[in-house]
Amino acid sequence: MFDIKTMLIFVTLNGKHKLIMNIKLSQKQIGQRIAELRKMKGLSQEDLAKSVKISRPSLAQIELGNRSVDILELQKISMILGFSLDDFMSKEFTTSQDLEGKVEAKTKKMDERISVPALQVGKFKNVLLYILERCAGKPNVGETVLYKLLYFSDFNYYELYEEHLTGAKYRKLPYGPVPQKLDSIILQMIAKGQLQRVKTEYHGYPQTRYLPLEKADLTQLKASEKEIIDRVIEQMSDWSAAAISNFSHKDMPWLASKEGEEIKYELAFYRDAPFSVRNYGDEIEEQ
Repeated sequence: MFDIKTMLIFVTLNGKHKLIMNIKLSQKQIGQRIAELRKMKGLSQEDLAKSVKISRPSLAQIELGNRSVDILELQKISMILGFSLDDFMSKEFTTSQDLEGKVEAKTKKMDERISVPALQVGKFKNVLLYILERCAGKPNVGETVLYKLLYFSDFNYYELYEEHLTGAKYRKLPYGPVPQKLDSIILQMIAKGQLQRVKTEYHGYPQTRYLPLEKADLTQLKASEKEIIDRVIEQMSDWSAAAISNFSHKDMPWLASKEGEEIKYELAFYRDAPFSVRNYGDEIEEQ
């Protein structure tokens, strides 16, 4: 495989041979540019990977900067996404230089704003109540397990439907992903008589549990949302706090985030088994 970061490269475009010299872009820079152009064109990772004849996981690793891309692959990508290799490899390149021009650049910015999660407090409260109802009587479901059930419900739904379930933002903390503003929401629900906080012990360790004092309003949940939540509950609600925390620490959104920072929902698209909930089709890379 030719490494496009370190070699002098001859490319053929429109029947003419051109030389790209002194390429000094990092794998991460190359991957970021490919990801930005792919999103601008409205293509999924699966769509682009099939066209280039590589697996979706391979494309995901390229976009993350964990795998190099050879010149033949890059030429295929350039033809599919419609960019000039000369422009792409220049330090001054921006996605606005795409052939579609400024209109697509504006569309991309609009799409980015739409994808920013906005917390739907009412939806979040109903999801929380529904999870607690379904897990009633399970002594293992304290705060730690509850946080992870919320996290996987949100991120699994986003990966599958590319829409936010509750819009909650999660931060990477030592014991796993934790939804932001949860404490204030729980205090509101306790004050309104919707929840009761209980301090207890589980296997000799202190535990904080929450008991639902009213039923979730299921009219606020779409069938697809309820289905994802049910799957998460069925898969993980019997796990111990240690088991579900260890599992969350191996999930790509967690792994790719920095300690204390917000976990980006888009990282769910880089998941592999057993975390991915989306069927990305044929994963076999053509040799």
